[in-house]
Amino acid sequence: MSNDIRRIVATDCGSTTTKAILIERNDTTGEYRLVARGEAPTTVERPFEDVTLGVMNSITELEEITETTVPAGFSAGRRVLLRDGRVWRQLKQGNRDTSNVGGPLDSSDLYVSTSSAGGGLQMMVAGVVKAMSAESAERAALGAGAILMDTLSVDDGRRDYQKVERLRQLRPDIILMSGGTDGGTKAHLIEMAEVVRRADPKPRFGDMKLPIIYAGNKDAAEDVGKVLGESIQLQVVANLRPTLDRENLGPAREEIHEMFLEHVMQQAPGYSKLLEWTSEEVMATPNAVGKLLKEYAENEKINVLGVDIGGATTDVFSVFLAPTGERIYNRTVSANLGMSYSICNVLKEAGVENIARWLPFEIDPAEVRNRLRNKMIRPTTIPQTYEDLLIEHAVSREALRLAFEHHKSLARGLTGSAQQRDVGQIFDQQASGQTLVKMMELDMVIGSGGVLSHAPRRAQSALMMMDAYQPEGVTMLTVDSIFMMPHLGVLSEHLYEAAKQVFERDCIVKCGHCVAPVGAGKEGEPMVTITGDGINETANVGDLKVIPCGVGEFKNVTITPTKNFDVGEGKGKARTARLEGGTVGIIIDARGRPFSVDLSTPNRVQKLRSWLQAFGLPLPK
Repeated sequence: MSNDIRRIVATDCGSTTTKAILIERNDTTGEYRLVARGEAPTTVERPFEDVTLGVMNSITELEEITETTVPAGFSAGRRVLLRDGRVWRQLKQGNRDTSNVGGPLDSSDLYVSTSSAGGGLQMMVAGVVKAMSAESAERAALGAGAILMDTLSVDDGRRDYQKVERLRQLRPDIILMSGGTDGGTKAHLIEMAEVVRRADPKPRFGDMKLPIIYAGNKDAAEDVGKVLGESIQLQVVANLRPTLDRENLGPAREEIHEMFLEHVMQQAPGYSKLLEWTSEEVMATPNAVGKLLKEYAENEKINVLGVDIGGATTDVFSVFLAPTGERIYNRTVSANLGMSYSICNVLKEAGVENIARWLPFEIDPAEVRNRLRNKMIRPTTIPQTYEDLLIEHAVSREALRLAFEHHKSLARGLTGSAQQRDVGQIFDQQASGQTLVKMMELDMVIGSGGVLSHAPRRAQSALMMMDAYQPEGVTMLTVDSIFMMPHLGVLSEHLYEAAKQVFERDCIVKCGHCVAPVGAGKEGEPMVTITGDGINETANVGDLKVIPCGVGEFKNVTITPTKNFDVGEGKGKARTARLEGGTVGIIIDARGRPFSVDLSTPNRVQKLRSWLQAFGLPLPK
């Protein structure tokens, strides 16, 4: 298949912008590379009400760019990529006759698309026990690219009439029901079905029946169907939790994807035409990002943490090796944490003191609060002064931290499962349902979203991620340069090698490896020494240091911590590593783990200014 495909067009229809990219196989190297990128406003709403108009406009920009600017190794001349979709429709049908199109066929060999226009996929989940079946349902919905509106459960503390009111208010696209192990409880599932039937919720789009996916106790499926009645379209799939110690999310996620295409996408203006054009099925934007990260982590045998921080929401993705030996993918959406529309929610949840603690200058917290309120009133504005930029970066640290805490609470083992435990674990609250996110085992962090991708300097992005996530051991810090992970995600399902090549060479920008020993000590005491390949650097407790090392440069080194610190081999034990540089260099973070800063920290402003200086960043006046 890959030998036949030379030119690929991919689009992402976002809520405000439709982004198109053109990927071609380089004539000289034989590798797939990004050739051009185009943007246009999304046209799903009035007065246009046809998403394909925005798609055509963004692809027309690709055609115009390639007429004047083509990188070395690619054939010059304007590409005719789109004629109202007729060329792609013919290719999809296996017809290369261009007589009814006019002119020679010069289209792409593959066209794929993702979408979150129209607000994306909005779901509610209903389970029996909030900490077990309902949590599994949340993981299934979030992993399928949904925005989770609410979670109902028998033990959530709400009365039936309150649940009915909530269902009527929210109008989800799809409801996912779960609960009970196979052969277990039926009564609670029937009770939840009665709540849904009484609410008689209507979907957001059209006058169709509301789709409900049932992924609970298989013995109760028939009874639940009878209770829900004819006004609901029920689809039964395999149980999410067939036993207490096993989770089976795949069938539910696949059904969510199918229903998203069949019900949500088909109702949005112009999507039926877009589905005719694409070579493969359209995928939800967050689902595509997750697909790319999961494929990349599994193929490269690494653990990955990704974040997309937007104006209204922050998505966190992770792929970690579980004790079972498989890599587990998790995604969470913090729908109230963002950098523009939701900036005051960050202020509310984090508190103004937690935001102000990251500012390398003295400022009244009330002034910070007022500036953020102004941003909420005018969400599309960008910082006009360096001081404004530093305040925005302080907010991003808190938004990233809060979203990460939320992610860790969901990305964990199964609560309620039986486990072999020794005496020392009997009193450990974390023994059951322990988080899968282990920072010492993390290999790569990928930062995406405006505040990270468009920071004036890559060092600012690296420092924000280090402060928010506090990586441990040895971790590569990267930034998604122009947010094309959704495009590459949907492509990876059909042509992984092409997606990987563009991802590594054109998508992510490596800032460099971060070495961060775990432990605490007195400020100024020796913490860690790195030696080898021309490097001989010692860092003391509280230091931040950058060793110059460019993109594509590698250093084989020995990392030796002092007796109270650990870099992955145990306290005081040395570790050999192959470190890679980047746009920042090799970073030594000797601030200790965990470390904290607050408004009362001695010499706080001086410390923050010294960290900026270590990264070569300008100081505020």
